[in-house]
Amino acid sequence: MAIGAMRALRESGLRAPEDVSVTGVDGILLGEYVDPPLTTVEQPKRDAGERAVHCLVERIEGRYDGGPRNTLMDVRLVVRKSTLPYLQNE
Repeated sequence: MAIGAMRALRESGLRAPEDVSVTGVDGILLGEYVDPPLTTVEQPKRDAGERAVHCLVERIEGRYDGGPRNTLMDVRLVVRKSTLPYLQNE
C-alpha cells in the first residue's frame, strides 16, 4: 500500500519525502529497493503466527471461549529515505 501511495504521489507531481513522508507497515523486502527506499515498521511475523496458532488451538480444544484478545508485540521502526527527520521545537 505504501509503495502504491508513493507511486500515486509521484503521478500527482508530489515527492516523498520532500512533500509527503510515507511509512509502510510489515517491513517487506521490496521496500528497500523502491525509490526512495521506504521507511517501515517491521512486525515479528513469526511470533504473530505462533500466537495466532496458539489461540486457535485453545479454541479448538475448548480451553478458551471468550471474546477477542489484545496482544502487544514489539515492533521496530526502520528509517529509510521516504520520511524526513522529525524536527523538534524549532
